[in-house]
Amino acid sequence: MPNTMSLRAGAFALAALLALAALPARALEPFSADYQANYMGIQANARMTLARAGEDRWKYSIDIGGMGAELEQNTVFEIADDQWRPLSSVDSQRGTSGLAAMLVKRKSVTAEYDWDKGEARWTGDVDVDRAGPVKLRPGDLDGMLMNLVLVRDVAAGRPLDYRLVEEGRVKRQRFDVAGKERIEVAGKPREATRVVRRDGKREIIAWIVDGLPVPARVLQRRDGKDHIDLRLTTVH
Repeated sequence: MPNTMSLRAGAFALAALLALAALPARALEPFSADYQANYMGIQANARMTLARAGEDRWKYSIDIGGMGAELEQNTVFEIADDQWRPLSSVDSQRGTSGLAAMLVKRKSVTAEYDWDKGEARWTGDVDVDRAGPVKLRPGDLDGMLMNLVLVRDVAAGRPLDYRLVEEGRVKRQRFDVAGKERIEVAGKPREATRVVRRDGKREIIAWIVDGLPVPARVLQRRDGKDHIDLRLTTVH
């Protein structure tokens, strides 16, 4: 039986993996994409959307259902001087049925990135020492926006090295391009660029296919074993 920490960590990891999605290095366009997820043998469905939120502003959202839990993440960002800057984000989770209803603690965290003041703060279910403020620097990203920028930069051949500002902490995140690989997408073989991030015993691999607005597949591995596997089913 999974414990509370492993189930919560897996649920948030699933949301983080789905955030590895974006448009290539061209003008952003709204989209909706559906994924089938396998989390340690448990099936779940997810929908990811990108929508306009005003002039030069966008809202990127992920909703995950199944596993007896619901997870929602969204970030609002703006495009300013060719930089994609987070303005606000909301991360929430709750158990809805079965074992997850007992193990997945209800949680919601809101972030505000104030570029005029040059600082980020967090409210909601967050520890006092993680509430901020954290000083912002040009190019700083939150978790979801980092992954939008990642796929954009893969297409543009840019370095994949980022400064992540999230829940009162600053972390460097580096991804490596691991070459080309042929994978199956909707029953058809496609050539994909494989992008990898390694962190100790954990590894995230994303397969990005030219012409698709989102990754065709995202896989998380722990201790050399598959942990979460996401496969694209439809894009609208």
